[in-house]
Amino acid sequence: METIALVGNPNSGKTTLFNALTGANQKTGNYPGVTVSRVSGVLRTPHGNKYELLDLPGCYSLSPRAEDERITRDVLLGDQKGNDRPSAVVCVVDASNLERHLYLLLQVVDLGLPVVVALNKVDLAESQGIRINVELLSEELGLPVIPCQANKGKGVVDLKHAIRHPFPHPPKRIWHAEKATESAIEDLAKQLEVNGSANPAAHAIHLLADAEYRTEDQPGIDHGMRQAAMNAAAECISAGESPEEDISQSRTQRVQAVCKLTAKRLDAGGLTISDKIDQAVLHPIGGWFIFIGVMLLVFWTIFSWSSYPMDWVETGIGALAESVSTMLADGDVKDLVIDGIIGGVGSVVIFLPQILLLLFFIGLMESTGYMGRAALLMDGLMSKVGLSGKAFLPLLSSYACAIPGIMATRSMDSAKQRLLTILIAPWMSCTARLPVYSLLIGMLLASYGAMLQALMLAAMYFLGTATALLAAWLLAPKVKGEEEPSHFLMELPAYSVPDFGYIGRHLTERAWSFLKKAGTVILGISIILWALQTYPKPDDGTPAADDPALALEQSYMGKIGHAIEPVVKPLGYDWRTGTALIAAFAAREVFNANLAISYSVEEDDDEEKFLKKLRSKLGNATWPDGTKIYTPVTTLSLLIFFVYALQCLPTTAVVRRETGSWNWAIGQLVGMTVVAWLAAFMVYQIGRLISG
Repeated sequence: METIALVGNPNSGKTTLFNALTGANQKTGNYPGVTVSRVSGVLRTPHGNKYELLDLPGCYSLSPRAEDERITRDVLLGDQKGNDRPSAVVCVVDASNLERHLYLLLQVVDLGLPVVVALNKVDLAESQGIRINVELLSEELGLPVIPCQANKGKGVVDLKHAIRHPFPHPPKRIWHAEKATESAIEDLAKQLEVNGSANPAAHAIHLLADAEYRTEDQPGIDHGMRQAAMNAAAECISAGESPEEDISQSRTQRVQAVCKLTAKRLDAGGLTISDKIDQAVLHPIGGWFIFIGVMLLVFWTIFSWSSYPMDWVETGIGALAESVSTMLADGDVKDLVIDGIIGGVGSVVIFLPQILLLLFFIGLMESTGYMGRAALLMDGLMSKVGLSGKAFLPLLSSYACAIPGIMATRSMDSAKQRLLTILIAPWMSCTARLPVYSLLIGMLLASYGAMLQALMLAAMYFLGTATALLAAWLLAPKVKGEEEPSHFLMELPAYSVPDFGYIGRHLTERAWSFLKKAGTVILGISIILWALQTYPKPDDGTPAADDPALALEQSYMGKIGHAIEPVVKPLGYDWRTGTALIAAFAAREVFNANLAISYSVEEDDDEEKFLKKLRSKLGNATWPDGTKIYTPVTTLSLLIFFVYALQCLPTTAVVRRETGSWNWAIGQLVGMTVVAWLAAFMVYQIGRLISG
């Protein structure tokens, strides 16, 4: 099956058009050796032809700054390992921002592939008073130009008709550089052809247009070819011309000429609806109030709406456990399936509604165009700690779960900023911490109203976020890469009606990814922890046989808890709390359930009743000398520990996958644990001194 590449600037509507062309016939993976997503689908034309449509990462230029832009360039040049060069290209051009988007189109044309232009967002251009002569534009470019409105499916059939086999001949280059550069392009192409280049003309232009490309180790360019390119560039410079500047300027001038000839603005100088909204949304003061209001609304909605589907999931897990229980005979296998597998995995899956709600609102903000504005607002703050505004989205996603947040860093410009964001993302308090926060804040502020408890909860979120930004500032000079963060560049799309189809597919993909994680990594960890808590099993007739708390103490997990008590005692914790902390490495919310076993608290279908009984037990727990364990200082120390500790092995596994290094993954786990211990130690010891 032949491949057609779909190319376009970010916010051009490329993904929406891809969905319209392929429907549900899509698959997602990664390019070999990198973490950039490879999204493809099956395109069927009215002529009965079938193609693989490859949705390449959005880019502003084929002179890349980011990994995903580099992938786009390499695929189109045929340099991407494991991917054949496409047979043709569909280039998506935003009609409302013609000049910027035509520059990329000219770069694509230079690669020597058949090209069809999808002129998208023609309705938006018309609403802005822009009139484009499509026939003249097609004539000037020497390419078929198909007007589209992808979000409504208009022009999609015409575009499919334009994609016919055999493909048209590659278009001719429509720009011309200065004499020395033109001569260098021609001579270099001949040398590259002799040296075995599969795409001599395309490689010649690209080697001269991009100085960095000349020095990179590319699959299709050997040392001799690179040397020939450097010699050609040197000859241009000796003739008084810079090939990079000359080619860029020549393309820009041609684009401007085409736009001047084919596009007219009827209301020049007038503000669009998006411009008027941005006057409020991007206001230096008012914009922040809007941003804070949107964020508060999002989180209030998440915590309000998620309770119902979480109850449904919990009920479903309980029903599944009960059903399976009737099928299995009493014994270790039954306990493993019910407590280890269903109970362990279910304790994580129950938070899927909260994660999906947050991702829904993120998708909603992206689809309407607000997310770019939020990132632009945040850029000023984040640049002070070595990050760009593009880190905002991954960090926001981490409030639901650090795993999708870490995966969202794939779209960031620089490897340095991406790594920094990955390292600090787990400090954004995820939803898995909420059950622990609820338990401990309820104990600490039991005699106070809900308002103060809510403020305490907000303080935990603020503390984690502030620490994350401080850590980024401290780590930025130590992480290898460019000294300064990349200049923040993001084209702000016009506001639009949300694409709920795209949001739905995005949520489905994330939900499936989360469930796969729950069925693999979390499943494995749950089984290991179950085994540690179960074995060695107490003999029949012994006190431990009828006492789950005593059985836990005598298990391997209990022995580990006793072994680490000297480590956690300076924080105010006993071996039972230490045991629960170890169990929480599977998932933080397991902490409550493990404490309940240690203190012989039976589970209750009513979560609030269960927490009340557990708080009562913890409040009465004592050390051997009779002093209380869970004093207010101890409870606060434990809260601080959970704010800072990573305590999530699935996150560690994802960090290793995204960074490609166990050093970063283990270093992050150990580093955050040390920070958590030191912070909790200071809170407990200073608190003891103050309280006497």
